[in-house]
Amino acid sequence: MMKHALASTAALISLAFTPLLAHAQKKYDQGATDTEIRFGNTAPYSGPASSYGTIGKLQQAYFKKINDEGGIKGRKLNMISLDDGYNPAKTVEVVRRLVEQDNVLFLFGNVGSPTNSAIQKYVNIKKIPHLFHSSGANKWNDPKNFPWSMAFTPNYQTEGRIYAEHILKNASGAKIAVLYQNDDFGKDYVQGLKSGLGNKGSMIVSQASYEVTDATINSQIAALRASGAEVFVDASSPKFTAQAIRNVADVGWKPTHYIPFPSSSVGSVLTPAGLDKSTGVVSVGWLKDPTNEQLADDPGVKEYLDFMKKYYPEGDIKDTMNAYAYTAAQALVKVLAQAGNNLTRDNIMKQAASLKDVELPMLLPGIRLNTSTTDYAPVKSLQPISFDGKQWVNHGEVVQTKP
Repeated sequence: MMKHALASTAALISLAFTPLLAHAQKKYDQGATDTEIRFGNTAPYSGPASSYGTIGKLQQAYFKKINDEGGIKGRKLNMISLDDGYNPAKTVEVVRRLVEQDNVLFLFGNVGSPTNSAIQKYVNIKKIPHLFHSSGANKWNDPKNFPWSMAFTPNYQTEGRIYAEHILKNASGAKIAVLYQNDDFGKDYVQGLKSGLGNKGSMIVSQASYEVTDATINSQIAALRASGAEVFVDASSPKFTAQAIRNVADVGWKPTHYIPFPSSSVGSVLTPAGLDKSTGVVSVGWLKDPTNEQLADDPGVKEYLDFMKKYYPEGDIKDTMNAYAYTAAQALVKVLAQAGNNLTRDNIMKQAASLKDVELPMLLPGIRLNTSTTDYAPVKSLQPISFDGKQWVNHGEVVQTKP
C-alpha cells in the first residue's frame, strides 16, 4: 500500500512539473515569443539597384506561405523589411531602427555588398545574427573575426577564379578586358580572376571601373573595346550588365562576354538588354532555371512555380533573383526549425553554422548547403552556363569550389 502511495505521489509530482520543464526548455531573446519570430531585412526597393528589390518582396511572400501553413512550431514569421535604396548610410540608419526600436531577433537577407559592409562591425559588436545576406564578398566567410555574419550568395572571388579557369581552357591566348563596379562586389571578382589566371595575368590588357551612381558605362565600354580584347569579364550589377550587353552589341564588339551570377537574370537583365544581343554570354549557375523546358516536370520547379502563382503572381519567373530569394528563405526556415524552442541569438547562429548536406528544391543536382564553425560559405559548387538566346544551358561540369 505504502509503495503504491509513493508511486502515485511520484507520478503526481512528475505530472505537476512537466509543464514547468517544458516551459523551462524554451529560451528566447528579444524578438521571439511563443507565437512570433520577428526579424529584420533591408532591400533596395528604390534607387540604382532597385531590381534587387524583388528579393525582399518574394521572401515576404514566402514567409506568408509558411505562416498560412501554421508557421514554425506554431510561431508566425514576421519579417520587417525596410528600403535602404542601396545607400550604405541609409542601411546603417534602418538597421539601427530594426535592432534598437523594432527589437528584431536577427537580420536576414539584407541586399548588397556595400550596404552589408556598412553594418558588419555594428551587428558583430551587438551580437546580432546577420544571416544569409545577399552578397558574395570574400569578407563574409570570416567566422574568426566576424562570427555573427554569414552570407548566402556564392563567393565572388571563387566565381572569378572559375571564369579564369574557363578562359584558360577555352581561350588561353586571348586578351582580356575587365569592367568592375568600384566596391567590394566588383573588386572581389577582379581579385578572383587574377588569382585564377596566376602567371597568365598579362592576358588582362585593359580595366575600367564605374560607380553605382553613374548614369551609363558607355565611355568605359569604348575604352575596353579599343584594347582589342577578345574576352570581356563584366563584374557589374544588373542595371549596368544590361547596359554593357546592349552597348557591346551596338558598337560591333564581339568578345566572349562573362557576366556575374547576380546579374544573370533572364527577366531583369537579359530581356531588357535584348535576348538576341545576350546570346552567347557566359555565367555560372547553382539554381535551376524555371524557364528551362527540360525541367518542366522537375518536382522542385513545379513547387516553385506553384508558389509564384499563388503567393507572388506579380513576380517574374524569368528573374533569377526570385529563385535565389526563394532558396535563401527556405534555408532560413531550415535553420529556425533546427533551433526548435531555443530561439536565442547564440543558438540561431549555432544552427546556421551546422548545415549538413541540405538539399533544397531549386538547387541544381549535386549542390547542397554545408556550413561549419570554420566555414561560413553555404554554397560551394557552381556550374558554368551560357545563354542560347532563350534560356541558360550547361556549359561545363559542376565545379567544387573553395572560399
